[in-house]
Amino acid sequence: MKFAFSTIGCPSWSWGEILSAAHDLNYDGIEIRGLDKELYAPRIGIFQPEQWPETQKRLNALGVSISCLSSACYLFDKTDREAMLRTGRDYIDTASRIGAPNIRVMGDEKADLGDEVDIGYVAENLQTLAAYARDKNVQVLLETNGIFADTDICARVLQEVNEPQAGILWDVHHPYRFMSEDVAQSYENIRPWLRYLHMKDSQVIDGQLVYRMMGFGDVPNEKILSMLKEDQFSGFVSLEWVKRWNKNLTEPDIVFPHFINYVRDFLC
Repeated sequence: MKFAFSTIGCPSWSWGEILSAAHDLNYDGIEIRGLDKELYAPRIGIFQPEQWPETQKRLNALGVSISCLSSACYLFDKTDREAMLRTGRDYIDTASRIGAPNIRVMGDEKADLGDEVDIGYVAENLQTLAAYARDKNVQVLLETNGIFADTDICARVLQEVNEPQAGILWDVHHPYRFMSEDVAQSYENIRPWLRYLHMKDSQVIDGQLVYRMMGFGDVPNEKILSMLKEDQFSGFVSLEWVKRWNKNLTEPDIVFPHFINYVRDFLC
């Protein structure tokens, strides 16, 4: 397996600092979820046609790749379907042009939408985007988030879509923490479509969710890594440290080295 970190964890870092950290810490990839103040990856300057050759040259020289473009494309949203699909296509086109193998889409926005989510509509939109990606060498990945953190529901969507370019991004935190799923059951449900993981740790203290560095919470991440290793999973496992949304979290220059050392030491 390969390891990446999401730029959601280092919102104040420059692109140069991000590249240096990935290289110096021996990460394989960088997941793009915003750079500086720009959250929409297709508009980020270093990915534009006139700047991309130099960006690609630096990435290649350092042995680092772009693992995923994480979008805010919400497939449940019926307010403007064409705008939503346009966002998905923009991300697919950008990923294809820069050689990023994955984009992330969301079935819904938050856990409490519940019955407001039309699962069939989500499946239809995922199918549309996956069909668009067929000849572009990009996987469109539905994240286990919101009601789709119920991995049985997420798997049923992928069964219905039945497109080779559609897959699942397993955010291991959501099914375990919010759906009380055993991680072995989650893995069994989604294994045929699993292409990418978001990994983080946490614990609940006095009813409040508190994010922790790897090994300091109670998410069974070592069990997950063991299952992936046994199956010789070849995709990316990405640290999602949500500092862009929570400024009080520990700084990335502490968290990023800790994560990569933790996972590589465990797998040795």
